[in-house]
Amino acid sequence: MRIDVITLFPDFIEGCAGIGVVGRARERGLLQVRTWNPRDFATDVHRTVDSRPFGGGPGMLMAIEPLRSTLHAVRDDAGPARVVYLSPQGARLTQDKVVQYARTDRLILLCGRYEGVDERLLANMVDEELSVGDYVLSGGELAAAIVIDAVGRLQDGALNDAQSAEQDSFTDGLLDCPHYTRPVADAFGEVPAVLLSGDHKAIRRWRRKQALGRTWLRRPDLLARVELDAESRTLLEEFRREHRAEMT
Repeated sequence: MRIDVITLFPDFIEGCAGIGVVGRARERGLLQVRTWNPRDFATDVHRTVDSRPFGGGPGMLMAIEPLRSTLHAVRDDAGPARVVYLSPQGARLTQDKVVQYARTDRLILLCGRYEGVDERLLANMVDEELSVGDYVLSGGELAAAIVIDAVGRLQDGALNDAQSAEQDSFTDGLLDCPHYTRPVADAFGEVPAVLLSGDHKAIRRWRRKQALGRTWLRRPDLLARVELDAESRTLLEEFRREHRAEMT
């Protein structure tokens, strides 16, 4: 997969995409990340990419022409691709959306700055606006880094153990279950006995119950959207009874 990022701060994107799982994915040839700076496509001596908004108001807007030229150059380099503008006004990023992106061959991420981008460019050259949360950042670079990380780790071979992605929160609509490692006994508590039992069926059941219960406690909105089978309904009810008993 290839992700092209249009940004005024290419060093930031390169730094974020050069470490950890994403860095390994790039080293293994599973993911390509290329940055494009609109200043390189500005036509004046000052390499201007912004201008004051019509109608007055604070701040500056990223202008049409440098971004249009940049997008044309990206497409000329490697063909057409979906253009995603990182914006707090976009649809919320979800794991389902990440999976959708990860299954494509190419993606173009447009990072805004200042007060945003001229609306005419968004209307004519952007396919989708995407938000990473209901808050405002100084620019789209942090959001783009999140998308690159989330998408990059899903490329086949990016993770040393493919089951790691299968067990992530949100993969099946639920939060992940708790996890434990050595030591078995610690001042903060002990590892649940079932995880030491070697009984894989019991472990699977415990993990499913904990995932259901944790989602019920922390994100009931997610649980409301999941269609539970009979076993999951039974496990959730068990968790609720145990939780109520602990609270009394």
